Amino acid sequence: MEELVDILIATYNSNEKFLRKQIESILRQTHKNIKIYISDDNSTDLNVGKILKEYEQKDSRIELFIQPKNLGYNKNFEFLLEKSKANYIMFSDHDDIWHKDKVEKSLQKIKEKNVDMVYCNCRQIDEDDIVLKEDYFKYKNVPLVDGKNKIAISRCVGIGCSQIITRDVRNKMLPFKKEVIAHDWLAAFIANEGKGISYIKEQLLDYRLHNTNVFGGRSLSQNIDRWKEKNGGSYESFLNYRKDAIKIAYADGIKMCEQYVNNKKDEQFIKECKKYYETILQVKNIYLNLIGYFKILAGKNQFKKSIREIALFHFPAIAYIKFKIIK
Repeated sequence: MEELVDILIATYNSNEKFLRKQIESILRQTHKNIKIYISDDNSTDLNVGKILKEYEQKDSRIELFIQPKNLGYNKNFEFLLEKSKANYIMFSDHDDIWHKDKVEKSLQKIKEKNVDMVYCNCRQIDEDDIVLKEDYFKYKNVPLVDGKNKIAISRCVGIGCSQIITRDVRNKMLPFKKEVIAHDWLAAFIANEGKGISYIKEQLLDYRLHNTNVFGGRSLSQNIDRWKEKNGGSYESFLNYRKDAIKIAYADGIKMCEQYVNNKKDEQFIKECKKYYETILQVKNIYLNLIGYFKILAGKNQFKKSIREIALFHFPAIAYIKFKIIK
C-alpha cells in the first residue's frame, strides 16, 4: 500500500481561479494516498468557504477547517501541523499549481536519501499561468543543501510549497515558539539538526507571483521599487530599507533558530551570526571586514546573491547607487 502523505493548505481570501487550479492539481497527483487538510483563516470573502466546502464534499481525502477568527499566516500553518497524522508532510500555498508527480517524486527522494526534508525546484508563473522564470533555483540563488550545512541556519532553505518533511520534524516544530517568522525556514533548520536535507533539481510545481503574494518570489528590483514608492529614494530611506532587510530576512530568522537549537555547535554558530548582524547594522558607509560574511552566508549556488549581499552589508554607500537608479 502507498505511504500516506499529508498535504497542508492554508487559505485566506484566495482568488477563486487560483484556488481551484491548486486544489485540482493536488487531487490529480500520481501518488493517490494523500490526506489534504485545509484551514481557511476566516476569509472575509465568503465565496472562499463555499468553494472549499464544495471540494470537501467531492473528495473524501479533504478535511476542511474554517477558523472562527483570523490566526495569521504562521499560526494557521501551526494549526494544520497539529492536525497532521502522517509520517510525511507537505505544505501548499493556495495559488500554485503542482505537477502531477510532485508528491511521488518528493516522497521517493526523502526515502531514498533517508533525510528529514527534501525541497524541489519550480517554475515561476504569473496570474495568467505564463512562465516568467523556468528555473527558480537559478533565478533566486536558492541554497543547495545535500546532507547538513550551516547555511540551513543562516538562510531559508527551500520555500514551504517545495518541501516535504518527516513527522519527526513536525513534532519538534510544535508548538510554535514566540519568535517563529517562517515555518519553512524552521522546518529546514530542524531537519538540518536531524537526519539532514536534500533537494530535487527538477521543477515539480509552478510557483505563482502576483500582487497579493505574502512572501517570496519578487526580484530585488521589485522589492526596492515597492519600498521607494512608500518611503522615497533618499540615502536615509535606503539605510532604513537596509536595516529592515537585514532584520527581517536574516536576523529575525536567527532569533527563531535560537529558540529551537539543540546542539552546542549550532548554538555557537547562532551567536556568531547575531554578533555579525549587530555589527553590520551599525555601518553607514563601508565595512571592510568580510570574514563574517563568508563564514555565515556563503554556500553552494550563492555566488550572484553573495555579490548583492556583500554590497548591501559591507558597502552601503555603493549599494545606494543601485537603490537610487531603480524606478
